[in-house]
Amino acid sequence: MPSLLLLQSSLGGFYTRIPFRFSSDGSRARLGAMATGSVREVLPPPLDSTSSPPPLFDGTTRLYISYTCPYAQRVWITRNCKGLQEKIQLIPIDLQNRPAWYKEKVYPVNKVPSLEHNNEVRGESLDLIKYIDSHFGGPPLFTNDPAKKVFAEELLSYTDTFNRTVITSFKEDIGKEVETALDYIETALSKYKDGPFFLGQLSLVDIAYAPFIERFQPFLLEVKKYDITSGRPKLAAWIEEMNKIDAYTQTQRDPQELIEIYKKRFLAHL
Repeated sequence: MPSLLLLQSSLGGFYTRIPFRFSSDGSRARLGAMATGSVREVLPPPLDSTSSPPPLFDGTTRLYISYTCPYAQRVWITRNCKGLQEKIQLIPIDLQNRPAWYKEKVYPVNKVPSLEHNNEVRGESLDLIKYIDSHFGGPPLFTNDPAKKVFAEELLSYTDTFNRTVITSFKEDIGKEVETALDYIETALSKYKDGPFFLGQLSLVDIAYAPFIERFQPFLLEVKKYDITSGRPKLAAWIEEMNKIDAYTQTQRDPQELIEIYKKRFLAHL
């Protein structure tokens, strides 16, 4: 597994906006590209009900995403970490005004993410990040170490439980369940000492959690005045290191935008 610095150097940076890091004090710190000679990837506008479909099943590999969907962001990050910006085309979908052809011709489930590859369309974010890692070139993002592999699968299986547990706190007080879930993450990050990530070095496990922690941290800080990194130095360090990776920061949104999305979704009735 290449070191973090080598991985960053090999990937470069692709930016269309200046990403932000949300600090524990509530401020936003601008993040620059980590690598020199960074190239700006021009992100296409989302396709809506008025948009024509791309030339489907013409041999092009396409990743259908939403720029604000954390599940789609997992796969987007994986694509970037593998250096596949030129091999996997991004097709953003407007989830509030979806084109009919997406459900009818691409993915009947009508959700993102989905991947069009080899004349087939696949879905489910955790399946897709594994698929892209194993079927495309670029730095490997999963371990071959048997013990780490077992631990990785345990952590991947826990992601849904973690997300549900934290989201329940949006409408309630921060309870023991949320504390336990966050402490589980802190303990998991303490297992390996050869790097700041879940398996020591950057892997699909980090990619699976990053989009959700990116949203939970600013939302809970602003709405609940709860800092998820307080008393959790490993989690704080992990967030800091993730925010140094160009392949990830390119996919980030302004934290205030994410906060407003969650407020509208979970607190509009209050």
